[in-house]
Amino acid sequence: MEIKIGIAKMKKYAVEECGDSVEVAERPRGGISAILADGQGSGKAAKITSSLVINKAAALIADGARDGAVARAVHDYLYAIKDGKVSSTLTLLSADLDTQTVVFSRNSNCPVIVKHQFGMDVYDEEISSIGVHKRMKPLMYQIPLEMGMLLVSYTDGIQAAGRKRGKVMNFGMIEKIISENHAEDATFIAESILEYALTLDDYRPGDDMTVVVMGISDKERVHNIQKMSVSFPC
Repeated sequence: MEIKIGIAKMKKYAVEECGDSVEVAERPRGGISAILADGQGSGKAAKITSSLVINKAAALIADGARDGAVARAVHDYLYAIKDGKVSSTLTLLSADLDTQTVVFSRNSNCPVIVKHQFGMDVYDEEISSIGVHKRMKPLMYQIPLEMGMLLVSYTDGIQAAGRKRGKVMNFGMIEKIISENHAEDATFIAESILEYALTLDDYRPGDDMTVVVMGISDKERVHNIQKMSVSFPC
């Protein structure tokens, strides 16, 4: 088995920094988690917020905390240091090899899309962001880990793409991209969804955009070499 993670992101047009942050954390009992956060607003202030969120979440995951406890603790942390005045979305996607399950939590207005052997499910129930309401709990999901499974999530720059130009994002196009590709294509899927959103915004994104894709591949590597590839334009 091989876990593939693809990430594609783009900052808001004419803004110096992207307010979205994403991180990958290894789970101490086996597996990996992808952490996605979108800080309130845009630019440097939003980046500071989202960085605080994902760094805290990654540290807790590395310490062995369960995903639900991580989301609650990160909320309490952000609420305390920002006095309840700054919000952030938070999505955790985890392949937990200890329990042989996929675990994901949402505090975001954007969905988690799961492709499995029987079709595709969209988890988009309404839930509050973290950091503002004193009492908050994440929406938690746990499903059996399957070979070929894909998990996809993104920030609201994708969801709102085209809106300022009188266009409507066709969710069916995102589903089509996912359905026509496989777990090994995680990076291609992330880049394709971002590309579609950018075309709706005429390549001048009205908000920060980030897509995260996790694929559970049955591809076996003889020497079990762990690899990560990053492309970061400056």
